[in-house]
Amino acid sequence: MPAHDTRLPLSRRGFLLASTGAAAALALAPAPAHAGARRPFGRFGSPAARLTPQTLYVDPKGRGDHTTVKDAVTAATGSGWTLVLAPGTYRETVAVDVTRTEATWIGASEDPRDVVIVYDNAAGTPRPGGGTYGTTGSATTTAQADGFTARWITFANDWLRADHPDITGTQAVAIKVQGDRSAFHHCRFLGHQDTLYADSIALTSFARQYFSHCYAEGDVDFVFGRATAVYENCHFRTLNRTDLAAAPYGFVFAPSTAGANPRGYLVTRSRVSSEAPDAFYKLARPWVPSSDTTARPSLVVRDTWLGPGIDAAAPYTNMSDAFPWQNQRFAEYRDTGPGARITVPENRPQLTAEQAESVTRAAYLGDWKPWQGEC
Repeated sequence: MPAHDTRLPLSRRGFLLASTGAAAALALAPAPAHAGARRPFGRFGSPAARLTPQTLYVDPKGRGDHTTVKDAVTAATGSGWTLVLAPGTYRETVAVDVTRTEATWIGASEDPRDVVIVYDNAAGTPRPGGGTYGTTGSATTTAQADGFTARWITFANDWLRADHPDITGTQAVAIKVQGDRSAFHHCRFLGHQDTLYADSIALTSFARQYFSHCYAEGDVDFVFGRATAVYENCHFRTLNRTDLAAAPYGFVFAPSTAGANPRGYLVTRSRVSSEAPDAFYKLARPWVPSSDTTARPSLVVRDTWLGPGIDAAAPYTNMSDAFPWQNQRFAEYRDTGPGARITVPENRPQLTAEQAESVTRAAYLGDWKPWQGEC
């Protein structure tokens, strides 16, 4: 949504409540009923009238080629397949491996609240056969292939700490994206810790990713990884927490950019809001993984509205004192809102106007222009 849009999409918490019948009691707006029973695939054809020979239709009610996303992905071998998803909740884990390039997933109703891919594994969830899933294994959706595009889809992980007090590995990924030229338009990413994992397939791979008019929510490091990623006209929302008595409740961004990569995360023309008390969240902290201690996390937040949930006096903090945030590549430019007030200048590094000229989506994404065409 546009950065100035104050409307909030139905959150992950709202989605869960709505699914248990509590929506009416809390006055939560129901998801709109797009794409009626006669046209579950909207304007995107049907099995009887395919858009292309490489278009597959998915519908949990059996009106498509497949009833699960996983089965459709299995059938779509090779490159260039499109999956059209009818409205519904798809409770499953899905993986798009490196061989399934140039895939496109479309939410048929053109409202991401209607098409939800969700599961509830966490890093500490026991895996059948022994061990636990770990952060990567917890992902509801994993997209490894280059050229992956998604429109109007919600990717969620509805694992909750309160339901599993015995589990300490509380990372629960909604989607892990590793491919180059991965684009998400009008999508939602719902979770708590480690919601959106914008990463790459290998340390030496500088995967470019683009998120346009998307919504992401969570608490701890809920947008993280080593991709070269542009977030444009996106909305990030920090959640309240009842399990902690004091700030900070969490961190919005945790980039782990490779030291050899000149660019990491760029957030532009976006907004950060919160349902937590004022100043209870940090904007970012650098993640230097044990597998890559040469990482130099990079984040630029520019032309973005930061709400009062962000600690304006100290918006950055360390994940490890061995790698202080001041030694990383964090900067801001022309941000607004109460969370952007510069009260302690040394805590808020700013780009100069000259530096900002080279910090653009085009500079980050090069010859790939995913904002052109239908977004």
